[in-house]
Amino acid sequence: MTRSLIADIAPSRLAQLNRGEAEASNLTECLAVDFAALMQCTWPSLGPQALASMHAASGEGITRRMALAARLLLTESGTRDLAALSRHPSDTVRGWACFMVGASEGLSLRERLALIRPLADDPHFGVREWAWLAMRTTIAAQLEAAIAALVPWTVEPSERLRRFASEATRPCGVWCTHLASLRQAPEQALMLLEPLKADPAPYVQDSVANWLNDASKDRPQWVTDLCARWSRESPSPATTRICQRALRTLRKGQLPKEPL
Repeated sequence: MTRSLIADIAPSRLAQLNRGEAEASNLTECLAVDFAALMQCTWPSLGPQALASMHAASGEGITRRMALAARLLLTESGTRDLAALSRHPSDTVRGWACFMVGASEGLSLRERLALIRPLADDPHFGVREWAWLAMRTTIAAQLEAAIAALVPWTVEPSERLRRFASEATRPCGVWCTHLASLRQAPEQALMLLEPLKADPAPYVQDSVANWLNDASKDRPQWVTDLCARWSRESPSPATTRICQRALRTLRKGQLPKEPL
């Protein structure tokens, strides 16, 4: 299906994307970008070996290719051009910047979060997804510190930043490694979840609900009890929507009861 949809993209439009002159307008266009061609256009000084590596990975999944692109660029010049890449017209290039932040050596958690912040707040949907995916390994390795550092993000004016705090710490997540510690003990993240329980933005509500739905697969009673408490304490439409979506798998009866 994806291949047929990509084939429907006009050649002129695809050429724009591959030259880094335009943002992808949907997921199909994101998947259609030729990373090697884009890299050659946006980074003409890159050596032939790096371009060959990128071309050889064309059959890999997009997340692996994003990570590879970041490694190649870091090998070429470190983080010297990170700021410019973070502002590039191409959403794919800005996505490479996300993974460069995640993969750069010698950065503290605070430094990584400061660098990823504008990318987490990017207007483009794809860049925002790459931002939290690129930080996932760091968050997994420093979970307690990451949760504490992200708590202030839950009260940011930008719904994109508030959503990042939730999405980046989902116990299971999408296209990423699961956080085993949070699957076993989701209560570790209560300090992060509580400020979002009545968030007015559906974009944030959906992420919080998905976070809790993830947790319900291992800790169903904990999620049930939390939603019951939230519903009592915050009988708002936002909280109701979060809890309804958070309990969707449990209501389908698809999960066993939590062991005593």
